[in-house]
Amino acid sequence: MTATAQDLTTVIRHWPDLTEALGSRTAPTWPPAGRMSDYMRALEQRDAEQMEAEQHRALTLRTLERDPTQIGVRPIPIRLTIHETMRVVQAALVLCADQIAGSVQRPVMGLLPDGYPKADLARRQRLALRDRQDPRRWSWTGTRPSAQHAALWLLGRVQGVPGPFRPLTAPQLDHVASVARGAADRVVQALDVGERTATLTRPCPQCKGTVKMYGGAGASPVARCTACGHVWSGALVHDA
Repeated sequence: MTATAQDLTTVIRHWPDLTEALGSRTAPTWPPAGRMSDYMRALEQRDAEQMEAEQHRALTLRTLERDPTQIGVRPIPIRLTIHETMRVVQAALVLCADQIAGSVQRPVMGLLPDGYPKADLARRQRLALRDRQDPRRWSWTGTRPSAQHAALWLLGRVQGVPGPFRPLTAPQLDHVASVARGAADRVVQALDVGERTATLTRPCPQCKGTVKMYGGAGASPVARCTACGHVWSGALVHDA
């Protein structure tokens, strides 16, 4: 499987997880909290500007969604970061499918002009209708397809699945690869299902070097100073 196919498959497989996470009241934090913070308390520091911006954004959305007659701050029943991820990913994939279909999708078969035998006209009409209703076609009018549908359709084009299409050119493959990679990265980050690293804002208390934290994808978080090699984990602190 190519990298592009893997990225599209990641979106397809984890889209239901995003939908489920949308209504969750809790979100994973990175760097992770808990026992790790007991060992790393002196090193952890939140990015004040990012937090302030997020709070401002959340407050703005609450203001837009709140009933004018309601007093006070009303909790939002969805997770904003998940909602934003789903919105951006769907928009990117659907737009990409629009662009690719506009270039590679064969026009619908036309009808025969008058003058042909009635049997030929009727047969061509049936073929044209079947061609127009071919479920493999990408229809970019009316209700917009879901992100999963767009990813599946693009996966078919990348893999060269037969249909009313021309093969993708190298630039078109590169374009799909770029969009798929960005979509998969957003999904993985939102759900915390991939390996992740983070550079902590405070320096190592031993040598003032830079500390990086590694984890994600089910792995226990570990922090390591890139200068002196000191390592912190959830259960053990030692010198490398």
